[in-house]
Amino acid sequence: MDFGRLITAMVTPFDTDLRVDMAGFEKLIDYLIDEQQSDSLVVCGTTGESPTLTEEEKLELFRTAVNHVKGRCKIIAGTGSYDTAHSIHLSQEAEKLGVDALLLVAPYYNRPSQEGLYQHFKAIAESVNIPVILYNVPGRTGVNIDADTTIRLSHIPNIVATKDCADTDQLTQIVSGGAPGFLVYSGDDSAALPAMSVGAHGIISVASHVIGKEMKDMIKCYLQGDVQGAARLHGQLLPVFRGLFFCPHRVPNPAPVKHALHLKGMPAGGVRLPLVNVTEQEGQFIDSLFE
Repeated sequence: MDFGRLITAMVTPFDTDLRVDMAGFEKLIDYLIDEQQSDSLVVCGTTGESPTLTEEEKLELFRTAVNHVKGRCKIIAGTGSYDTAHSIHLSQEAEKLGVDALLLVAPYYNRPSQEGLYQHFKAIAESVNIPVILYNVPGRTGVNIDADTTIRLSHIPNIVATKDCADTDQLTQIVSGGAPGFLVYSGDDSAALPAMSVGAHGIISVASHVIGKEMKDMIKCYLQGDVQGAARLHGQLLPVFRGLFFCPHRVPNPAPVKHALHLKGMPAGGVRLPLVNVTEQEGQFIDSLFE
């Protein structure tokens, strides 16, 4: 299955009472596909505030996304957690709703061994009949899916890709050693172009909510052999890549990108506790990125 080069990890829009805004969610889907050129969408990932969504909310978001997209792009459901049994349950429910693939984050907090990681992902993948994308984000989970473990997992037939936030050395190992057809996506916007230079297929992005068209241009330049043009665009976009996470100090995702979406007139709402909205100073910094 081809998920494309530019995948957006969607925010979950909330209303003023922090309830899921389904109408806003549908509007955001259209905007990301039609205006920001997203090839696929991740629903209920970290950027979608999955830790503070109920299971019922997640399933309704999956259902709404599938029904609204009508095949215009692929819908990837975030169903991973630190509980293998619950991840299997949620993955099977998402499959019943018609999602195209699953995104499974490495178990966080309980920090399993490499064998534990392998068995966790294997069990979930074997419980469904749709493609699975691994998600390695050591800075959030406290555990790294080592390259050898990812390569081992790549030989499970429906584990087809990884979103990896590790360094380019690890990405290179996975690209070189993964099963034929196994795809590597950068999970860090500022590393998208460097990752593609060592063989990554594309990016699963946050910044594509607001600069997706420009990111698509950068990717096209690189694929067409215009490396200097791609590097120039990367340099122009870098302040936004960084500014959506450091504004100017570190601010937890997705509060900054939700503020940026407000600037675009798009539904986003606030964030649920324990996250908090950006401060006035942080908001002014984000505003300056788009002046």
